[in-house]
Amino acid sequence: MTTEVNTLTEAQSLQKRNARWYGNIIFVAVMVFLAISFMVSNPSPDNLGWYTLVPSVFVITFIFWTKEIILAYILGGLMGHYMVNRGDFFMSYWDTVYDTVMSDNYVWLVLVCGLMGSLMVLIERSGGAMAFSRWIAKYIKTRKSALVWTWVLGWLIFTDDYLNCLAIGPSMSHITDDKKISREMLSYIVDTMAAAPCVLIPISTWGAFIAGLLELNNFAPPGEGMKYFIRTIPYSFYAWITIGVALLVILGIIPIFGPMKKAEIRARETGQVAPPGSEKIAMQSDENMEIPENPKAMNLFVPMIVLVVATVYFDIDLFIGSIVTLLFTFFFFIGQRLMGISEFIECCVIGFKNMMFLFVLVALSFSFTATITEMGFADYIVDNTKDIMLPSLMPFILFVVFGITEFMTGTNWDLYMITLPAVIPLSQAIGADPYLCIAAIISAGVWGSHICVASDATICTSAACGCDNYEHFVTQMPLGLIAAILTAIAYLIAGFII
Repeated sequence: MTTEVNTLTEAQSLQKRNARWYGNIIFVAVMVFLAISFMVSNPSPDNLGWYTLVPSVFVITFIFWTKEIILAYILGGLMGHYMVNRGDFFMSYWDTVYDTVMSDNYVWLVLVCGLMGSLMVLIERSGGAMAFSRWIAKYIKTRKSALVWTWVLGWLIFTDDYLNCLAIGPSMSHITDDKKISREMLSYIVDTMAAAPCVLIPISTWGAFIAGLLELNNFAPPGEGMKYFIRTIPYSFYAWITIGVALLVILGIIPIFGPMKKAEIRARETGQVAPPGSEKIAMQSDENMEIPENPKAMNLFVPMIVLVVATVYFDIDLFIGSIVTLLFTFFFFIGQRLMGISEFIECCVIGFKNMMFLFVLVALSFSFTATITEMGFADYIVDNTKDIMLPSLMPFILFVVFGITEFMTGTNWDLYMITLPAVIPLSQAIGADPYLCIAAIISAGVWGSHICVASDATICTSAACGCDNYEHFVTQMPLGLIAAILTAIAYLIAGFII
């Protein structure tokens, strides 16, 4: 019997190796064909046509095939720059990377994530995380209740998607680990509840940003952008549906399947909650860190309350909120004699260090996004979508088309800046409901933030929950796809009745 099992296992391994070998040959053959086609046609850098899609398709395919996300971004970026700059592509790519890491957006993200990483290490060192785990364990008796609590917390921290995932992930990971819930499942719930509530509750960074764009594009009168944004909330179908799907998954009404099911079986049967390689991106500190003998839950609650209040008070500015919270934490923890000044600084340094892999991943992701933007990726999609627009089908087409592009690029807010100036007047010109069409674009952006492997929110969630980025991506994608299909159906129906 043992011999038969071993023979079967060897046969399966040989079959997988052969499949991968044939897949490699096909992949290389397709890339060679595209390269020859590009060199023969020699399109103008100012009008690359369908070639603008090639780097994005290549990156997604390469990631699925090799699981090498960083290499995929680098190769995809080099490919895009070759198409635009030809012989000077190598240096132009690294110029883009340099411009990216020097940009205000990237510096802001590094500072915010680094400060949040420092705060999480300080809270863990203070014993706040452990005390919180012990306190909430009194009310959380099952795996299901642990995930329900995570889902509920997502509604409570609605002001910013970064704040949401970076605060909830580390806080709940101790609880879910104790219940043998996989980090992939935790990441799925946290990621789902990051951006989605932000487009359903106006007092958020997403709401403020979109409201500003509605005024900038002369759809809303000055000062009334938020009022017009609120009118899109009932039609933000992806946000509503994906939150509902997550709850149904938690309650077991929608059964888990595919990679997520395998992850949950691994966690339950072996106790290995995090997939291999997760330590590279996890923002949690060393598990052997010295903890006070009598830890207090207030050392987690109070800093988190200060963080949320300060962020909201300073016009939903998470950077200022993080600084204020760290300053408060300095006096709060040292006043309790939990640590000295030098140890406080050391914890802050460890927090930044824990986020280094995230910084590299986001830098390459942003650089790739900048590359395909320079190639005219979004402009090509918009120009070729206009001709097929019908009033009743416009919301459906917008969500499907830009949902696909967001799955490949995860540009989120950039998508809004690029598409809304064209979508708003086009919807008005052909008689489509502009609020429904704007909501379809918003939904596409939330889908990209939630699912795309290149999305900053996906990467931040992976770091916050201590889950390998690729595994987080492939395990939540099927569940996100269920919500996306239901959303597409909702826009198809709404286009005919609204």
